Amino acid sequence: MENAAQDDSLIDGLHRYLDLAAAAPFLNSLKLENTGMWIGEAAPARLQIRLTEAAKSSQHPAYLAFRTGLNRSGGLERAYPAATI
Repeated sequence: MENAAQDDSLIDGLHRYLDLAAAAPFLNSLKLENTGMWIGEAAPARLQIRLTEAAKSSQHPAYLAFRTGLNRSGGLERAYPAATI
């Protein structure tokens, strides 16, 4: 996650991972949720919006589990804190 090419590769790999999980006969939602938490905590601020878009790209339960973990990590809130008015 050091340059744009690696960022694109990460997002492409994430889409492949989620598509394979969605096509699997058994849905391991805990694993997908933990993956969302891990990647949400580890990814830099510039990737948080792209990760959120990837998690919202389908309504399949695999994507929903990943999105839940991503939201629990709080990465998007750390990257873009709420404005104090």
